[in-house]
Amino acid sequence: MIENFEFGRLVVIGDLLLDQYVFGSVERISPEAPVPVLRKARQSAVPGGAANVAVNAAALGCSVSLIGVVGPDDNAQTLRHALGKWPGITIQGLVTEPDWATISKLRVVSGHQQIVRIDDETIINFSTATQDSLIAQTVAALDNADVLICSDYAKGVLSDHVLQAVIQHARAKNIPVIVDPKRKNFSAYRGATLITPNRAEMAVATGLPLRSNADIEKAARVVSDQFGGDVLVTRSEEGMTLWQRNGHVRHQVARKSEVYDVSGAGDAVVATIGSVLSAGQDLDTAIVIATVAASIAVSKLGTAAVTRAELSAELKEDSPDTGLIASWSQACAIMRKWHQHGASVVFTNGCFDLLHPGHVSLLHAAAQKGDKLVVAINSDASVRRLKGPTRPVQDETARATVIRALRDVDMVVIFDEDTPLELITALKPDVLVKGADYTEDTVVGADVVKAAGGRVELVTLVEGCSTSNLVRKMNTPRSDTTNA
Repeated sequence: MIENFEFGRLVVIGDLLLDQYVFGSVERISPEAPVPVLRKARQSAVPGGAANVAVNAAALGCSVSLIGVVGPDDNAQTLRHALGKWPGITIQGLVTEPDWATISKLRVVSGHQQIVRIDDETIINFSTATQDSLIAQTVAALDNADVLICSDYAKGVLSDHVLQAVIQHARAKNIPVIVDPKRKNFSAYRGATLITPNRAEMAVATGLPLRSNADIEKAARVVSDQFGGDVLVTRSEEGMTLWQRNGHVRHQVARKSEVYDVSGAGDAVVATIGSVLSAGQDLDTAIVIATVAASIAVSKLGTAAVTRAELSAELKEDSPDTGLIASWSQACAIMRKWHQHGASVVFTNGCFDLLHPGHVSLLHAAAQKGDKLVVAINSDASVRRLKGPTRPVQDETARATVIRALRDVDMVVIFDEDTPLELITALKPDVLVKGADYTEDTVVGADVVKAAGGRVELVTLVEGCSTSNLVRKMNTPRSDTTNA
């Protein structure tokens, strides 16, 4: 699962914010005016905006180069200090603009209720020198990057000039570009691989109603024409819709969770997508995992990172249908879901007629090669063709039930053919495991698995363990050595 992903390096450029919080409790109304009086308990400051994207990516295990603008002020120092708690984030790309004040948002919170937000910001047009410095910092960071994320909060960092320069440079290096947009028209993001607007941003950019899945798909087609890439629409409690120019559409349902605060949820989504792509996973997998990340983010009070451990735990809990005897169609559907949750799936097969220590050792070793273990067993008819008319000793239901009960096994599938080739072709596992008495070129399905990007593993067997030997031993009369 995600704890085994090898995350890469992200470059995040965008508007940097300092999110500040004052927490306390309200017990009375002020006698001076009809406003609540907050008894302050504590205060905190955390990275926001593009800086929160960087923190979320670092919390998952990515290395991040963060690029943005700060002012020569105390808020900048506080932001740098907060980012310094994350060793995976490099902040050498922060550019100081002399005429700029680092943006901060102060939220006053009583219990779980936000009472008021105070924004301290002044928007200016950045100097040519500052824009050129942003571009130079990004270009340098992209020399060793897997994904570029542009986090646009409409505060001025991502000007047309900066956007086009960094997007063009990334695309020239075949680096995917993800944009969290804030423009009224998305043409400024031309060249981006994927944009992640919410429903309100889509409505503004298209002027279209967005009541149904069909409406969302129509609007996605319109905005895609504006910038030329794929579209992921975040839809709050309805989940997300991925619309791709190749015709693929995915409506991902949101996971139910208690919502405390939606601030920063979009940052968690874009950070998770970029992180999962940097680990070599596909976009569908990234969307499924990002949906889970969003559910965790909104369940937290205030701007907060979703950690790798939290996401891994939720994905495991959300991982469907383990420990069952599945039909082929069920197995294919479950395998797709496992893959979309980021799981590496292992496959092994056998008759498993009389379970012995050799079988247990093989299955335990196989389970160590990935996240999920699928065991395919020969049907009764298949065993008879392979072993003779007196086998199997146990019927296929009994054998499958015993195998399913083992802790290492996640799913059992029965196949009726002489070999599991057709099943392997249908399931497309990531790892194919057999005993070391085989060679890789004699393992059925090895070519299929390797052609799909998987691998074959040969594991050491326990010597002297054999179902056939057990059957012969049971059928051999014992000599009576007792005294009369």
